[in-house]
Amino acid sequence: MSNLSKGKRDRILRYLEKLKETNIDDENQMVINDLINTITDKKYGLIWEEHEERIDSILIDNLPVFKEKKDRKISNADGSYNFLLEGDNLHSLILLEKTHRGRIDVIYIDPPYNTGNKDFIYNDSYVNLDDGYRHSKWLSFMNRRLELAKRLLSRDGIIFISIDDNEQAQLKLLCDEIFGENNFISKLTIKTGDIYGTKAAHIDKTFVKVKDYVYVYQNSTNNKATRKPLYDALPNFYDEHYTHYLKDNKIVGIVEFLKQDAKSVKAFNRYNMVVNKKNLEKIIQLDTKYKEYFINNIAHKLYKDSQFTGKLPNDIISKMVVGTPFEYYGKILYKTRGSTIRHLQSFIDVLRIPDDNTKEIQRCIPRGDLWDNFVKDMGNVGKEGRVSFKNGKKPVRLIKQLIYWANKKDGLILDFFAGSGTTGHAVMELNKEDGGNRKYILCTNNENNICEEKTYKRLSNIQTQYPHNLKYFKTDFIKKITDEQEILSGKLNQYIKELVELENMCEIDDVKNSIVFDDVDIEIKINKMDNGSNLYLPSYVLLSKDEENIILEKGINIINIPDYYFLDELIEVNEL
Repeated sequence: MSNLSKGKRDRILRYLEKLKETNIDDENQMVINDLINTITDKKYGLIWEEHEERIDSILIDNLPVFKEKKDRKISNADGSYNFLLEGDNLHSLILLEKTHRGRIDVIYIDPPYNTGNKDFIYNDSYVNLDDGYRHSKWLSFMNRRLELAKRLLSRDGIIFISIDDNEQAQLKLLCDEIFGENNFISKLTIKTGDIYGTKAAHIDKTFVKVKDYVYVYQNSTNNKATRKPLYDALPNFYDEHYTHYLKDNKIVGIVEFLKQDAKSVKAFNRYNMVVNKKNLEKIIQLDTKYKEYFINNIAHKLYKDSQFTGKLPNDIISKMVVGTPFEYYGKILYKTRGSTIRHLQSFIDVLRIPDDNTKEIQRCIPRGDLWDNFVKDMGNVGKEGRVSFKNGKKPVRLIKQLIYWANKKDGLILDFFAGSGTTGHAVMELNKEDGGNRKYILCTNNENNICEEKTYKRLSNIQTQYPHNLKYFKTDFIKKITDEQEILSGKLNQYIKELVELENMCEIDDVKNSIVFDDVDIEIKINKMDNGSNLYLPSYVLLSKDEENIILEKGINIINIPDYYFLDELIEVNEL
């Protein structure tokens, strides 16, 4: 429907109300009410022709389930498991809502950009540029998945969505509706290329694309999470605004100090340079040992000053000595000869290892929403994980830095457009770097064997560097009602184990984790279990006194298998 002014909308509604008075049969009343709802339903935002996916029609008579491909399990470490879920990601998200609603800390997705160049398949067919409904199909496709993603996010969860110019405007409006406009954090611009080679051939016709975007939304404005800022190196190590050196609690000029400092004089003499601020930068860049000396022995006593905008009590001002620093509520202040108050800012505060490819201490500034240092990463991205992936493979460092910023060292990371598996790679690499205990869940279809030959292969390839556990589940369907009139609950019991493993990120091995569905042989099972292990029980299984005593003696944890896994489905077929 095209846009309507408020006046025009009101006139149409008044007319429809009159029609209701004269057209009182049920069919006409229903049609008129539908028209009223259509006109009043939406005042602002996206309006598109909704399209039904083939998988929606499948779900009418079938239930999605997971089956484990046991030959693809990887066990390389103690503790929890990560999960790779093969199948349509809508199918996987529906099942993940049963196990992880409100529990995902970080979602990163790189969905199809809908370029018209065979990157977006809808109902088994590529969506081409000449498809008049290509934007509507993409929005229908994304809307369903993002609504599920919203329900999966924890209270202070974050979602990152990579996109380019083809759908970025529509994505912003869609995300504003789903996550809330107030929960929009940023649109990051990621520089991914330079103009050279074949790209340069088009500069007389267009602005050549050298960037992508990442939309960032939080789940709730009420979250209390703090994030970890990222920092980029500045081109010069020394900043000539830092002119004050603190010596014996007195301020002297940095050049004056350098002329008196034996190691500094020696360094300047070595390169036959005059001692001044401009040459200080050259010496630091030329001489690695002097740079190290400068960082360890000079930087923490080097300051620049700025105007102090606060207000000091008169008794404090009267105690201040001209040129002598004075600490006041964490700020270092000093009084000039003109009796103005200045604030000293330490050079050491701007030194750190930046979040780019440099691995040594530099002078840095906080990174904003322009991430312009990923061109080299894009040049090397083909080698990462030792799998080739032609459509939009993202650099590990990009995903790593997004997850790092989210600041969830023990968090659960979900990627439901997993592609080549970069997100899993990034999670494990970041864990090794900062000692985190993050876990990942990756979802992808298996078109052109991508899940088996790209995603899984990559997660296998990185095991030498980043050993971790992985379970491989494949999605499937079972009929809600069959000709044989089988009891649905009985069939579903065969797939509960996979959901228990997924929800608890574990393996049911009957040693550390065990599961029972009836009273038969339960005592034999618990006798085989380790002390302090976990026993998963449905609510209808009752333990004998002897079994309770064994469980108490071995310190086994009883964990109830949720009734909600397939509750709605069993109600639908009248089994509850």
